[in-house]
Amino acid sequence: MTHYVPVMLDLQGRKCILVGGGLVAERKVAALQPAEAEIQVISPKLTPKLLRAWQQGQISWNARCYKQGDLQGAFMVFAVTDQLSVNDQVAAEAHKLGIMVNHAGEGARGSFITPSSFRRGELIVAVSTSGAAPEAAKRISAEIEEQFGDEYEEYIRFLSWARLVIKRRVIDVAQRKRLFQKLATIDVLKGIRTGDFSLSSEEELLSWINVQQEE
Repeated sequence: MTHYVPVMLDLQGRKCILVGGGLVAERKVAALQPAEAEIQVISPKLTPKLLRAWQQGQISWNARCYKQGDLQGAFMVFAVTDQLSVNDQVAAEAHKLGIMVNHAGEGARGSFITPSSFRRGELIVAVSTSGAAPEAAKRISAEIEEQFGDEYEEYIRFLSWARLVIKRRVIDVAQRKRLFQKLATIDVLKGIRTGDFSLSSEEELLSWINVQQEE
C-alpha cells in the first residue's frame, strides 16, 4: 500500500493539463478553477460544461487526441480519458519529465491522488483512504461535512485577520507566538453562533492584545 503525504498546493498561474474531456475532467476542472490555475484540456470532445468554460475563455482546449510531447511545461497533469492505455502513456511521459500526475481509475500508476473534500471559506477538510476505498472516503467526508456549518467560514476569516493584526502590531516573536496560542483558546465559534462575538473590530482586538501582554 502506498504511503501518501497530504499537501496543499498553490496552483495560481500554474499550468495544469488534463488529457480527456469527459465527466471526470469536468470535476477536476471545477476543483482547479477557484485556484486560478492555467487549465489546458486535450481531448477530441468536451462535455457541455467544459465546452462552455472554453467558450468563456476559462480554459484552453486542444481539440485532438493526446500525443507525446504534450506535457512540456506542465506543473501538474491529470490522465482522465476512458482509455487505460492512453492514461498509461500520459502517466509514463509525466514520470519521465518529473511532473506530478493523477491517473484516473488506477491511482497507483500516477504520483498523486485527490482526496474527497469540502470547504468552508478558507477551511478545507480532506479525507482519503489512500486509494483503497474512494467511495468510503466520499461517505466519510459527507458525514464530517454535516458537523461543520457556515459559522466556520467566519471563524477562520476572523483567525486569519487577527493573526495579521498581531503580526503588524507585535514585533516580539515570542510575544506573537503566545498571543497566537491564546487566540486559539477563545471560544469564537460559540460567540458567532449566539451572535455575541466580541473582538470583531480592530479596536477591540488591540484592547485584548494589550490585556494579554500585561499578564
